[in-house]
Formats: sequence, structure tokens, C-alpha cells
Amino acid sequence: MTCGFVPSEFVVPTLDGPGFRMEPLGPEHNERDHTAWMSSIAHIKAMPAFAESSWPEAMSLERNLSDLEGHARDFENRAGFTYSILDGDEVIGCVYIYPSHEAGCDAHMKWWVTASRAKMAPIVGPALTSWLETEWPFENWSGM
Repeated sequence: MTCGFVPSEFVVPTLDGPGFRMEPLGPEHNERDHTAWMSSIAHIKAMPAFAESSWPEAMSLERNLSDLEGHARDFENRAGFTYSILDGDEVIGCVYIYPSHEAGCDAHMKWWVTASRAKMAPIVGPALTSWLETEWPFENWSGM
């Protein structure tokens, strides 16, 4: 049985990677998340996954909270999975796993790290790829 886009019996994983950990993104991350991406808009837009995206764009803390509440609802409903990438309690990035709109793919992953933690990108990227390939039930996925 499928609920959202993963089987209902699937236990949604987290990841403790080399130099970072992840936890589901929620309203409790609002200020830290907002600070992280607002400080890195140009850097994030330069990442391949966001090159053609309208996000990130400057927004208020209140609007960010609304977005985080939406991501938390998606997570709870198993319709999409967004994680904060953390170093201690500091938000240094995010990961988004949602159904793919690409033919032949069942999921799409994109992620970012802050400009101040750009050196983490070559560590985070391969760790996320391995995690998605080994811990998730997707046959075919796309993303960066």
C-alpha cells in the first residue's frame, strides 16, 4: 500500500553524515533556516539544482514559517520529505525529496548548503546520493 509516494510500511530515515546530521524540517527551525538561506541566496541560485528556480528569493520570517509548516505537513502526510542539514544546532542547508515530474523517475532530490559551508558540498552531495540509493524505496530518482 502506498501513502503519499512511499509505501505505508516504509520507515522514513534520517542521516548522520560526515560532519553533518539531518532532521525533518519544521517550524522549530524557522529562524535558523531563514538566516541560513537568506545569507546565501546568490550561492544557492548558483547551485545546479536551483539555477532555474525562482527560489530562493527574499521573504519575511513569517512567510518562511508558513513554508516550513507546509513542508512539515508534507512530511507527516508522506507527500514529500524536507530535512534540515545541521552542524550541531546550526542550519547549514536543506534537502528536499518530492515526487518527480520527470518521466521514468519516481522521486526528485535537491539540496543546498550555505555559502559559509560551501566546502561541505563535496561531502554532503555524495552522502545524500548514497543514502537515497540505499535507504529509500525509489527505483529511479533524479536530482543533484
